[in-house]
Amino acid sequence: MSEIIISPARTLDAGAVGHILSASNDTMPWLPRLHSAAEEIMYAGDMIEAGWVRVAKRNGKVVGFIARWEEEVHALYVLPDAQDTGVGTALLEDAKAQSGKLSLWSYQANSSATRFYGLRGFIETARTDGSDNDAGLPDIRFEWVKGAI
Repeated sequence: MSEIIISPARTLDAGAVGHILSASNDTMPWLPRLHSAAEEIMYAGDMIEAGWVRVAKRNGKVVGFIARWEEEVHALYVLPDAQDTGVGTALLEDAKAQSGKLSLWSYQANSSATRFYGLRGFIETARTDGSDNDAGLPDIRFEWVKGAI
């Protein structure tokens, strides 16, 4: 397997980041599609412009990304065919190296994400009925603190 390179996203990465959002959504039938592909690219561009996004590249291709503002992880997505190859872990470890604490929300229906975060030291701190998120789906709050585990 080739090396994973993590770097700040560039404006030109918006299409790839938007595609990763769409492709990931396609693998989760329980997740309502709230945005068109064009809207996801625009959203990706906004996050990139704000300086929130770091991308994972393998062989020069963007295969995953993390969007983070300070301690809050707003998104962590990996292309479906690149999952379980270390990309998500590399993105998360990169974020951990830059912060002593990270927090994020994940949908309760996303059992693979729940397992992923748990195996990487995140602790569940809250559950909600989803009334406060865009999808209206029950979610889980996770937190990681350096040195806590």
